[in-house]
Amino acid sequence: MIYNNTYDVIIIGGSYSGLSAAMSLGRSLRNILVIDSGLPCNRQTPHSHNFITHDGEKPAVISAKAKTQVEFYDSVKFYSGLAINAIKTEFGFEIETSSGKIFTARKLLFATGVKDLLPQIPGFAECWGISVLHCPYCHGYEVKKEKTAIVANGDMGFEFSKMISNWTKDLRLLTNGKSNLTIEQTQLLQQHNVQIVEAEIESLEHLNGKIKQIIFKNKSKIELKAIYFKAPFEQHCPLPESLDCELTENGLLKVDAFQKTTIPGVFASGDCHIQARSVALAVSSGSFAGAMVNKELIDEDFV
Repeated sequence: MIYNNTYDVIIIGGSYSGLSAAMSLGRSLRNILVIDSGLPCNRQTPHSHNFITHDGEKPAVISAKAKTQVEFYDSVKFYSGLAINAIKTEFGFEIETSSGKIFTARKLLFATGVKDLLPQIPGFAECWGISVLHCPYCHGYEVKKEKTAIVANGDMGFEFSKMISNWTKDLRLLTNGKSNLTIEQTQLLQQHNVQIVEAEIESLEHLNGKIKQIIFKNKSKIELKAIYFKAPFEQHCPLPESLDCELTENGLLKVDAFQKTTIPGVFASGDCHIQARSVALAVSSGSFAGAMVNKELIDEDFV
């Protein structure tokens, strides 16, 4: 592929949100470069759900089909690689990749997602996205009424237990150490037959990411079908912060109603700024962000 040096917009991140933004901008006749390292956060997840017309498809199938459709617009180019440096210039932005390539653009759109920070429990990472789940709307139906656990504590554990009890009544809350629940929370969970387990977790026994049982440090065991866990996270890409884009108190990129970050000319879409993570929301966010970037370009040129 032949690359230009300068584009209207560089999109960093070529998964669902980045591809959706690229389609909006390609259909707006903009010269676009999508830089993608090929490491989507759900690459281990076998099936995607709750995205109408694609319910139950493999994530890689959805993104591959999306990329094929975006490639129809010849003003959109793709570069496989990692963006490692971003500089604000007089005329826009300069992006350097790990291979030494340098591209410039008037506007930047970050669709870079977040990196989940998983506990150092053997088997946990291998089960993440397969049988250790983050979202009941994405995966709860597939494990409905099954023996399920939640790894959490305190207010998060209480609220998450309330939510997951909608999908299964065979539920236990694993606090992985001393419970921080209030007396009232403990009593209410017990009234709803949610078992509270304070033993520390040693490992997850699984087969190809499908959990068989959880093993505790006191050597007790519980057979399970699924675990829910709200993983802490950090920004997958450090470049927005290197440009001084502000983060929210939750560690997400701060954007306004038009997907603009706190740095002029820099936009964001998808999981890097959305608290509730799903394919459907990422696609919606990207489509809207692409339109907002195009509007800003039009406003700047129509003088």
